[in-house]
Amino acid sequence: MKWSDPSLLEGIDNPSNKAYEIKIKCPEVTFLGKKDQADYAHAFINMHPGTKVIELKSLKLYLHQFRNKVISYERLINVIYDDLLTIYNPQRLRLMMELHPRGGILSRLTIDSDWKSRG
Repeated sequence: MKWSDPSLLEGIDNPSNKAYEIKIKCPEVTFLGKKDQADYAHAFINMHPGTKVIELKSLKLYLHQFRNKVISYERLINVIYDDLLTIYNPQRLRLMMELHPRGGILSRLTIDSDWKSRG
């Protein structure tokens, strides 16, 4: 199953070759949870850009595509992370998602390109 359409993401040429960090907060990530119930998250993107930076309107449209998809927290963060990494090829990418509490339990997931994979 194809979980996303990464072609919605657009880039802008990085205006600098200096090392710097971009921090983006996306407070309105909505999707359907496993039980087909509306779920909400805040996404925090920290990126050390390569040749491209994120065009913010395209990011908003990209995230909006999950609104009617039934997807787990773990799959959602990995799909978004993989798409951002593929489209922008940053020097470093860190994505953290804070998911609204269900039954009094808050979930916070983080993935970072600096971490080594076990696989």
